Amino acid sequence: MRRIYFLVPDIATTHKIVDELKSEGIEECHIHILAKRDTPLEGLPEAGVTIKTDFLAAAERGAALGGSTGVLAGLVGLRFAGFAIAGGPILGVLLAGATIGSLMGGLSGMNSGNSRLRQFEQAIEEGQLLVLVDINKNKIDEISRLIKKHHPTVEFEGIEPIMPPSY
Repeated sequence: MRRIYFLVPDIATTHKIVDELKSEGIEECHIHILAKRDTPLEGLPEAGVTIKTDFLAAAERGAALGGSTGVLAGLVGLRFAGFAIAGGPILGVLLAGATIGSLMGGLSGMNSGNSRLRQFEQAIEEGQLLVLVDINKNKIDEISRLIKKHHPTVEFEGIEPIMPPSY
């Protein structure tokens, strides 16, 4: 799966594009719309928190950092406490550190906008809408041509893989 981006000048054109995408067999759960704050989307599929923010990327980084910190702290703590270093306690502090790290990282990521979408902030603030569509690689050219053919004012902004996220 890949995610393609389109900048659309107005809400009416966005409605037409979403209808065309649905008629091409793309489910609504694979269409995401980002608009200026307080813009009524009138039934369009709004982008969720995981798309609007850096939640997932920050949670992953937090889990890695928390897990490694937990293991190091656990090793030091066990050594100074006089216990033999064993797998069970090490696994426990690894999981605890990773859990706490992912929670803290995810919460901090929810407070910042998606870093991959920063390049579109100015256009969105000016009233354009960003349409993100998750589709199979083999349909990218077909969908892009269809949208450009019917809506010449729409700007195709690029393609990126959905997973793994680029930090």
